Amino acid sequence: MAEESKEIQLIKIEAVVRDEMFVDVKNALTSIGVNGITAYQVVGCGVQRGMSEYIRGQKVDVQVLPKIKFEIVVSSEEWERKTIEAIKKAAFTGNPGDGKIFSYYIKQAIKIRTGETGYDAIQSPNFDD
Repeated sequence: MAEESKEIQLIKIEAVVRDEMFVDVKNALTSIGVNGITAYQVVGCGVQRGMSEYIRGQKVDVQVLPKIKFEIVVSSEEWERKTIEAIKKAAFTGNPGDGKIFSYYIKQAIKIRTGETGYDAIQSPNFDD
């Protein structure tokens, strides 16, 4: 009987953090060995609806704040845990607005250049071939 191969479950982690935490989070992810990171600038707010500022003595409510969104795809629950812990540690200030982390399963991943799918699609390229 042929051995049945176990499908590796891919997990996507999205983290929305303060924009000034970009370098800290990026460095934390790099230091644990995450090799595929997508990051971009976004704006948003949580339930606190941004924060109030005073401009020329007048209170002005800010509805959205600049943030950085990271997207990372990992191939195990162990990597999910390590990645989330690294982000939490790097982005933590203890103040409202530190951000959120979301994690969910991916149905499919496809590397456009090679057509590889699933786990193979998220691996670093081997340029020696």
